[in-house]
Amino acid sequence: MARVARAAKVLPSLEWLAPRLRLTRALALACFFGLIALLLVNDLWFADLHGARVAVILAIELLPLSLLLPGLLMGSARAHAWACFVVNIYFIKGVLAAFDPARVLLGWSEVAISLGLFVSALLYVRWRFQFERRQAGEA
Repeated sequence: MARVARAAKVLPSLEWLAPRLRLTRALALACFFGLIALLLVNDLWFADLHGARVAVILAIELLPLSLLLPGLLMGSARAHAWACFVVNIYFIKGVLAAFDPARVLLGWSEVAISLGLFVSALLYVRWRFQFERRQAGEA
């Protein structure tokens, strides 16, 4: 059976993509730093760590985010794509915390921020590649 060739999808214009790239990058950075702030504030002031060292807990929680920081600050599409994978750890952690009555506010906050980071980083990657393809002359 012969395959029918699909028509290529038309890429959006550069004028349409540019403001969306700026917005999604700004949202991704805001959610990224918001997640870091949430983890810091929670672990330094509110968390009952049962005698664990705060520095060790923070190092474990912030290490994955610190590896992404240089790429996100430079606007790397690859770093934003990796952020979509890494942020799932914090999403799961937030969902688990949301079911503990003592940490429900922290849990839902972590879920909301990590979801915001995931969506904004994902859209940034998609539109960044479309922007680059359009700049290269692809229609």
